[in-house]
Amino acid sequence: MKILEAVKKVPAGVIVVPMLIGSLVNTFIPQLVKIGSFTTATFTSAGAATAIGIQLFALGTTLQLKDMPKVLKRGGILLLSKFIIGAAIGILVGKFFGKEGFLGLTTLAIISSVTNSNGSLYLALMSEYGDETDCATMALLTINDGPFLTLVAMGASGLANIPLIALVAAIGPLLVGMILGNLDKDIADFLAPLGSILIPFVGFCLGSGIKITNLAIGGASGILLGIICCFIGGAFILFCDRTLGGRPGYAAWGVASTAGNAVAVPAAVALIDPAWAPYEPVATAQVAAAAIFTAIIVPVITSWWAKKYGCPKLPLPGQDFSKEKVV
Repeated sequence: MKILEAVKKVPAGVIVVPMLIGSLVNTFIPQLVKIGSFTTATFTSAGAATAIGIQLFALGTTLQLKDMPKVLKRGGILLLSKFIIGAAIGILVGKFFGKEGFLGLTTLAIISSVTNSNGSLYLALMSEYGDETDCATMALLTINDGPFLTLVAMGASGLANIPLIALVAAIGPLLVGMILGNLDKDIADFLAPLGSILIPFVGFCLGSGIKITNLAIGGASGILLGIICCFIGGAFILFCDRTLGGRPGYAAWGVASTAGNAVAVPAAVALIDPAWAPYEPVATAQVAAAAIFTAIIVPVITSWWAKKYGCPKLPLPGQDFSKEKVV
């Protein structure tokens, strides 16, 4: 059976397909993987944080200092533009409409969703359409794959009280991996494949924390959140990627998603600042709906854009991806 071949025919299929399977299992037969021991640790959301942490560590080893200028330029533009648009929308909504938000969207859900991108989804897409630098920037982009930038935005804006140690903890594995990878290149070479190998495991774990029914619970507001994240956020990131980075834009669409583990961000914020606790349940449902929506739509848009405007794996006539300016 050509299972892997079939999965790879789906845009970012190595993460999207396991994520959808995990979500279906969690929705209809959750007891199948909740029998305890290694099964539960590997195939439920209980393993998501560990799998992502290991993936961060492995990818951190690939961030060699000599490659940092190019990685920082590409990844920095994507990271900062994603953060800026998400924080701007969320903070404005929070200042004008309060914690309740508008159109049924809570301020907590907006910031949690729009500032977070699915790093594993991005890596899968860049493995299919990008180059080594695009893949290496995933380690930098994982800073927004989780609570870190949401906490920064809410703390800096005064919307929440966030301690510094919570921010440091979010990027610990990345920093340790980067240090070891630069001290010994053999460590980087040994661990580099691990980032890609873990993609389907991360996908399944994240999916196991999401129920398909959350699309209904999140309702129209959750779908609206996904649209804001993908199309409003994505358009701004695309503009920055093309004008500041001189890139075609395929990578910009690759980060226009909501991270699967962003589903846990509202709870993390509420744990640190109890003032947000009353808004956590609805925000979680809305973020879950946005994560599912963007996991489906972002690969489709990225694939279409990469083929229409070119990418390292599918260059258009006259495009030279050995140079940074390729727009």
